[in-house]
Amino acid sequence: MRDLNAVVVGTGFIGPVHVEGLRRAGIGVRGILGSNAEASQRSANTLGLARGYASFDDVLRDPEVHSVHLATPNRHHHAMAKAALTARKHVLCEKPLAMTSAESAELVALAREAGVAAGVNYNLRFYPLCQEAAERCQSGALGEIFHVCGSYVQDWLLHDTDYNWRVLAEEGGTLRAVADIGTHWLDMARFITGLEVEAVCADLQTVYPVRKRPVGEVATFGGKVETQRDTRPIAITTEDYGAVLLRFAGGARGSLWVSQTTAGRKNALRFEVAGSKQSLAWESERPNEMWLGNRERANEVLVRDPGLVGGAARACMSVPGGHNEGFPDTFKQAFRAFYGSIAAGDFAVAPRFATFADGHREILLCEAILESHRQQRWVSVPVAA
Repeated sequence: MRDLNAVVVGTGFIGPVHVEGLRRAGIGVRGILGSNAEASQRSANTLGLARGYASFDDVLRDPEVHSVHLATPNRHHHAMAKAALTARKHVLCEKPLAMTSAESAELVALAREAGVAAGVNYNLRFYPLCQEAAERCQSGALGEIFHVCGSYVQDWLLHDTDYNWRVLAEEGGTLRAVADIGTHWLDMARFITGLEVEAVCADLQTVYPVRKRPVGEVATFGGKVETQRDTRPIAITTEDYGAVLLRFAGGARGSLWVSQTTAGRKNALRFEVAGSKQSLAWESERPNEMWLGNRERANEVLVRDPGLVGGAARACMSVPGGHNEGFPDTFKQAFRAFYGSIAAGDFAVAPRFATFADGHREILLCEAILESHRQQRWVSVPVAA
């Protein structure tokens, strides 16, 4: 994998995280692309990269670039991924894959034709104990899955003065909290249980129909630490909160709530799976512990340790028990899986990372959730082709 070179597109919050994760995974980072040549070079200098690219065309024309990581505002994902696939570059895209299911379906087909690796960065499934939860659920250790519940909540948009491009429908899409963080939870639920959502019933809320937009842009999560500037009012249509009931194929049920306006919750994903033999629960703010619930004996807490888990979780651990691993490590492990697939050269084998097909399913889910909210009824989720 050391012979592979990547370029990261995007210099905001998540772009540099990709750079760090690639380096830790042993992948060469040839350079970075920002919104313009100056931003690219400034970021390259800060991150110690050899090159700041002047344009996306320059990235695609570089024969030493084998893959591109798209960490741009959502509205750019489809066009950039399409261009990269046409240039026969491997693509790892931040979620959501595209703005509409028509766009994401096109990208799935293009990736298949191009014969390259195409993934969506649902990195949170690479927490070791999430891998362990998946292995336990799908091995039958929990028995029949009755229901799955959980949440993903943050507070970085708690005030009406909190602002970022993600709140704008034209930049991020019609859905925001559900698409931005809710899809991480939905991917996790499917990855862990193996169950497909067949219908949804949703209720969404825009806490602040008008926010105060600062003059100039604000980095994601940056509003809490930046000095307040002059503002102007701007209408907001994307949701700050959402509650979704889920019906899975086979009869299991589920519920999810998401919020970006919950004080004190910085980045808290939580899920609980109830089975006929056992239940389990995990939360991202305590990622090195998993709760196991029992009926006839005492409950247990499994602490992350390579000697206490199965092979899938062990493969995502780099340090012994007692040495905590967290959010940045999920990027490293996700990238190892992605580039391991490239090195193996067999894209017919189902990979451990989320593929474009997985990203397409998430957008179909989001569209059904939005339709359900608008019609205030249960809506079936289309089956991905």
